[in-house]
Amino acid sequence: MRTALVTGSAGFIGSFVCERLLRDGFRVIGLDAMTDYYDVSLKQQRIDRLLQSEHFRSIEGYAETPGLVSDLFAIEKPDVVVHLAAQAGVRYSIENPRSYLNSNIVGTFEVLEAARAYPPQHLLLASTSSTYGANTEMPYRETDKADHQMSFYAATKKATENMSHSYAHLFGLPVTIFRFFTVYGPWGRPDMALFKFAKAILDGRPIDVYNHGDMMRDFTYIDDLVEAIRLLIDVPPVRPGEGAKVPEGDSLSPVASWRVVNIGNSNAVQLTDFIDAVEEATGHKAQRNLMPMQAGDVPATWADAELLKTLTGYAPRTRVNDGVKQFVKWYREYFGY
Repeated sequence: MRTALVTGSAGFIGSFVCERLLRDGFRVIGLDAMTDYYDVSLKQQRIDRLLQSEHFRSIEGYAETPGLVSDLFAIEKPDVVVHLAAQAGVRYSIENPRSYLNSNIVGTFEVLEAARAYPPQHLLLASTSSTYGANTEMPYRETDKADHQMSFYAATKKATENMSHSYAHLFGLPVTIFRFFTVYGPWGRPDMALFKFAKAILDGRPIDVYNHGDMMRDFTYIDDLVEAIRLLIDVPPVRPGEGAKVPEGDSLSPVASWRVVNIGNSNAVQLTDFIDAVEEATGHKAQRNLMPMQAGDVPATWADAELLKTLTGYAPRTRVNDGVKQFVKWYREYFGY
């Protein structure tokens, strides 16, 4: 039985990744700090669901705590590490940038140091579409330059990409970076737009629509994202020149067993159309409070996911209307609407 360490295991994405790995026969060690950035009870219920499996072990702690992750590696010797723990959110990074420095940069450093001492077969790290920043040519490709991040959140995630590349080069670690594109679905984060929209619409309150609705996002359903991660686990990058054929358009480093992979639906959706989907799923019209663009936000994201398909044969396929319906169904059941 292979052992996987998943950081951020009580999070939205982390809990689904743990669930999938358990289903596939992994023994899973979950690490999460259970921070109060949003409702801790939601996180605890995600963990409680995972604890129904005898092959899941839950550890509460901060990845940035010196030595904590290294001790876990020494004891558990994970074959696969999926590092998802991070302080998320573009807007909150303006209010509390230090939490992003500690969680994202220092936390990732601790994971890299642990992997250096106890190398896993594959180390996979979460990044974000926000790293593309001021880029205007779309869809975004992994080989595009990404030098102009527009929020401190995005800057910290790009920093962790660069940090991991140096460790892959220096110590031969196989590292895959995921760039996620606007993930949504049941058990999602309350600070995300879909959660806020559904709550406000069902409560009969107006929703805030930024940039007057002139925004586009590549919305990626949670099941598609998890399937992509699961398949990528079994495709560790190999340093060029060590026998692996490099696919066209691959982001594989010329000097390390390191690559970055977009995970997105490859379909940019207008924000107003997304709101229409929430209205359809709830059966209520939204009162739209049109607002200017928020600081740090970007007007559009759109993934080129051809590399994911080349590496795994898989392409995310859930339509926004279908994914939103699944979320609203869960939301009504969870909150008793």
